[in-house]
Amino acid sequence: MAAAPDQPTPGLGVGAKLAFDTAADEVVGEQRAWRSRSLVPRERLAALLLGGGFLAGTALLVRVLPAGRHASLGVALVFLVTYAVVARVEFEVFSGAATPTELVLVPMLFALPLGSVPLVVAIGLILSSLADWAKDGRSLARAALSLVASWHAVGPVIVLGLLATGDLEWGHWWIYALALLAQFAFELASIGTYELVARGTSPRALAPHIFRTQLVDLSLAPIGLVFAFGIAGRPYLILLALPLVGLLQVFARERMARIDNALELSAAYRGTAFLLGDVVEADDAYTGLHSRDVVELSVAVAAELRLSESGVRETEFVALLHDVGKIRIPSEIINKDGPLTPDERALMETHTIEGEKLLEQVGGLLGRVGHIVRSCHERWDGKGYPDGLAGEEINRVARIVMCCDAFSAMTTDRSYRKALSVESALGELRTNAGTQFDPQVVQVLTSVVERGALERPVV
Repeated sequence: MAAAPDQPTPGLGVGAKLAFDTAADEVVGEQRAWRSRSLVPRERLAALLLGGGFLAGTALLVRVLPAGRHASLGVALVFLVTYAVVARVEFEVFSGAATPTELVLVPMLFALPLGSVPLVVAIGLILSSLADWAKDGRSLARAALSLVASWHAVGPVIVLGLLATGDLEWGHWWIYALALLAQFAFELASIGTYELVARGTSPRALAPHIFRTQLVDLSLAPIGLVFAFGIAGRPYLILLALPLVGLLQVFARERMARIDNALELSAAYRGTAFLLGDVVEADDAYTGLHSRDVVELSVAVAAELRLSESGVRETEFVALLHDVGKIRIPSEIINKDGPLTPDERALMETHTIEGEKLLEQVGGLLGRVGHIVRSCHERWDGKGYPDGLAGEEINRVARIVMCCDAFSAMTTDRSYRKALSVESALGELRTNAGTQFDPQVVQVLTSVVERGALERPVV
């Protein structure tokens, strides 16, 4: 099942993954921070509404569903504790977490009175949350979210209560499939409602992230059904699932360690990028301020174009470092008052190649960024430098940064000319769309600036 809904709102972006993708791991890092803090008022309201609804619904199920099978208190406690233990095994997946509780939930549906199953699930999740509180001080109020996360157990209980005879039969596979679909539907509805009330996230935006975790349930549900058949009449044998759960815990910890390393590497890349940005600013104050302005513009355009999470982050790095090669250009050329001579212009145009070389020395993520930095002065019509690329041959991020770079430059005072007004600069972009600039990028940048979606001072 998906973990309790204590993750940040999913970010923008639905594009394909690029050659490097630290975005997913970074969102996991955001989720960890999110889960460590206390609930805000809207989250408390959502938890109260959905948690209260769950308790009311559970009481109704206990009353309406026939008693059917009976189970001793000892059996119920074994399933409760086993469920709590299994719920501690979390595979962090993007903005949520998947737990292998399907291995216990499915047998529980056939070993305990149906109406009691959601309550046992809820108590198991609360125990798991209390363990988090005792271990790392996670907010105790988050235990209330266990009631929200327990709604997924209501769906299969209703389906089995209406359609199943109470006996396990392979011929009833279609009923079990409907029960699993009901579980998914109740999970999406409950977490979706919580996110909508607590943070204003639409169910449509949330659904892809929940589906990622539901793939785990889909994979484990048949195994859980095999366990259910295997322990029929001998419910204590559910404890035999624990060795498998222990193995999954090893995999979960290895994944967590990999994500920890990825987050550290991502922080190192980002720190290196900002350090290089500071070096540029120290060498040339205009270039430093200009680069920060280009970052803001470029990220806004990338988000508007719905680049992937990694694409937006790539755009941020490229925009920040697109002028880094200028630290290898003589300062008398960089700071010259007035136009450059042809020889000076030729030397200045080597800064994109120099920037690529600098970033390739860092390697990894910034090596990829360096390859794009090289193309940030290519033109749509193929008359740019250094490689004369044209149109779609030019990396899309480079096309975004190139256009935002030009707009920022036009609206910035220089020693040899005054800044253009925003309206005049946008007019220049439109005039040169299809020759110097990517027409789509011009259109989007114009829209971003004109509707005031960006707070940006004109230097």
